[in-house]
Amino acid sequence: MDIDRLHQAAQRPPLYEKGDAEMWTDAYISRQLLDIHLNPEIDSASRTPGNIERTLRLIRDLCGKPGMDILDLGCGPGIYLEHLARLGHRCTGVDFSENSITYAIRQAKEKRLDITYLLQDYLDLDFESQFDLVLLIYTDLGVLLPRERSRLLGKIHRALRPEGIFIFDVVNDRNRDRKFREESTWTYNPGGFWRDEPYMEVASSFHYPEARVFLRQHTIMDESETIRNYRFWMHYFSAGDMDQILREHGFSSTEEYDRVLQPGDEWGGENISFYKTGKKIP
Repeated sequence: MDIDRLHQAAQRPPLYEKGDAEMWTDAYISRQLLDIHLNPEIDSASRTPGNIERTLRLIRDLCGKPGMDILDLGCGPGIYLEHLARLGHRCTGVDFSENSITYAIRQAKEKRLDITYLLQDYLDLDFESQFDLVLLIYTDLGVLLPRERSRLLGKIHRALRPEGIFIFDVVNDRNRDRKFREESTWTYNPGGFWRDEPYMEVASSFHYPEARVFLRQHTIMDESETIRNYRFWMHYFSAGDMDQILREHGFSSTEEYDRVLQPGDEWGGENISFYKTGKKIP
């Protein structure tokens, strides 16, 4: 393997430069993601059952109206919507992973649940005043680049009914120096998450404090020496940041909820904040 070329490909990229590969729509990787979603012992892709229940309890506490129309963005295999549909809500899920949506549709049919699933990029949504509640769970808002975040918030605002509610979670800015360490690890895999054949992986973390974002980069070289970069940008926010962003997009003031999740890594416990907001009533 051309290690020098792999090393060069794994260097720190310019701010917001996208990778040249996408894991969510890759046939092989998306199957691995679905397995992780459904594994109750792994707190990634989907959270553990305990944290899912904590999140659902918060949603029920904040939005207890019966018979709601609910939209879940990035719904994956429908874990949250299945619980909400059993409570009598009419549910719609959107995700652009074909494996996840196919699984979710099959499960809803077998369980006779009132859930509609759409195989679509949620940045291309086109709903108008159709939902009482919109969900965006597992820090998806922070993954989006600023222009994408602005686009999605506009679409969510239009999708909500006049008194609709938007509930979501983000990585907060607490303990940032401990959470956002820059590091790099090299690994040889005979076959694993990224490929079903041998590959080298360089997993790197980079912090861009001026933009309040960090990057997880996975640089993969397979046996043919093809190199692909998978990049995951994750913004972190203070409550003030979030309130300003939401107000700029026509939402009302925000309510922040901390320590909803069980303690864990940077994706759990005190590192994640949930927010509730709604349409600003003229």
